[in-house]
Amino acid sequence: MTTVSWPGSLRMWTAIAATLGCEITTRGARTSPPHVELRLAPAVQQHFALPLHLHYTHPPTPALYTPPAMSNPQTAPDGASLTAMSSPPPQKLDPTYYTWSSTFSILLGRMTGRRDIPLEQNYFSEMDALKADSMCARCEANRAYLLQYSPIVTFLQDEVRKLGGHLHDGNMLCRMCTHEQSGGFSLDHGILLCANKFRNRGHQEDTMAHEMVHAWDHLKFKVENDNLRHQACLEIRASTLSGECRFTREFFTKNQWRITEQLQHCVRRRATLSMMARPGVKDEKMAGDIVNQVWEACFRDTRPFDEIYR
Repeated sequence: MTTVSWPGSLRMWTAIAATLGCEITTRGARTSPPHVELRLAPAVQQHFALPLHLHYTHPPTPALYTPPAMSNPQTAPDGASLTAMSSPPPQKLDPTYYTWSSTFSILLGRMTGRRDIPLEQNYFSEMDALKADSMCARCEANRAYLLQYSPIVTFLQDEVRKLGGHLHDGNMLCRMCTHEQSGGFSLDHGILLCANKFRNRGHQEDTMAHEMVHAWDHLKFKVENDNLRHQACLEIRASTLSGECRFTREFFTKNQWRITEQLQHCVRRRATLSMMARPGVKDEKMAGDIVNQVWEACFRDTRPFDEIYR
């Protein structure tokens, strides 16, 4: 018996076997060189002096591409995250689904037969992601308009400038927010404007004024971030002076129909809600107690205004 090793593919040897009129059998796994045996038919065997015993070696599988070594194995050569690169692309949203009719159907519970809060939250977060560019563009356009034409915004901008600060479109940033808030303030980063939370330009004006009062207070007073009484005073002053607690806004947007002491009730409510989000505040009762401790002095302090503007 003669054994030879011939290169070639298994398909090629199958074709040869069919041409010679013989049987082909294989033994062995694909991961190792399989053994191929040709058994010639008697009519063909007589033409060969020796029986053929062929050993077929499967061509090696080419190795996967190995990228060059990197200094940081968690980042790609261009600095991109390998985890982000390996994750599947986000599913594209169908804009035809996010319409007024779909919105009302979800809010009224027509899709599930009852009101589904998680469904509402997911729907509106997806809608925000779909319209992020247009929302931020509208926020930036309103910001530019208010910085030029809004009386309360231009006044607070001038007052902040007198204390050495400078509020402008570079540190009043329009961003998409995931929390139930319309804005925020940081002494190091500036003012955050939540583009996806504004109902209209008036709402954005109130938010800008609220955060600009915070900016003025931080420049004017020595505010301690871990002092809850200081933080409560900041919230009382911002809600009082920004105009967000004026009667018309509370009446039409919050269904607050109080006639007597409507302003005080609104400021207390907003300040208490803001304090509940602070670290160290356990519950609503604790937040309300802190607000009450500083209420008289902070509610009557209208600086830099001569009186409550609106």
